[in-house]
Amino acid sequence: MAKLGKRTRAAREAFAGKSDLSVEDAVALVKGNANAKFDETIELAVNLGVDPRHADQMVRGVVGLPNGTGKTVRVAVFARGAKADEAQAAGADIVGAEDLMEIVQGGKIEFDRCIATPDMMPIVGRLGKVLGPRNLMPNPKVGTVTMEVADAVKAAKGGEVQFKVEKGGVVHGGVGKVSFDQAKLVENIKAFVDAVARAKPSGAKGTYMKKIAISSTMGPGVTIDVASATGD
Repeated sequence: MAKLGKRTRAAREAFAGKSDLSVEDAVALVKGNANAKFDETIELAVNLGVDPRHADQMVRGVVGLPNGTGKTVRVAVFARGAKADEAQAAGADIVGAEDLMEIVQGGKIEFDRCIATPDMMPIVGRLGKVLGPRNLMPNPKVGTVTMEVADAVKAAKGGEVQFKVEKGGVVHGGVGKVSFDQAKLVENIKAFVDAVARAKPSGAKGTYMKKIAISSTMGPGVTIDVASATGD
């Protein structure tokens, strides 16, 4: 434990007094102080000037990270017949209809993304209380209610990330692994921030993007200069 404490203190000292860095400097700092025994995720947090309790200030969307997430994404697809076959051929981990609904109702949720064909929504709709709180409910706005199930499965497997603003006005997302090259992490961060910027709702007033910060799974965080991330 003493060794862990020493590493933690050293990391905190490295971050002390540093804020509003360029994306490149922030990534270098976080990567250089990620000392866990596993490949930590680089986490991005964007504080927005919105109140998601109002429908016209809700922020949600999807972004295809150019360099992927480094994470294995398990995909479930609600579909029948030829569309179910398409989903399986595209690499979906679980495919079904009423049988899959019963599995989910039983509390077994072994997937990270849920896709459905439109005709399956009456079945999927019954799972709102289970899937909704986990941000797994299929939604046409982010391309998870679609007839193009093969494309949706491949996108999910290939590094597509969904985001949705939380109650406090914060959007969170994993943008890669510590093992990624710095340039690839920078590119992913800028792509994520750009997607959040493009998802600005009509009801947002004043400063939309207030603060951006990154951290590794086990490490301290540091703020990024908003202009550096947005290119403004």
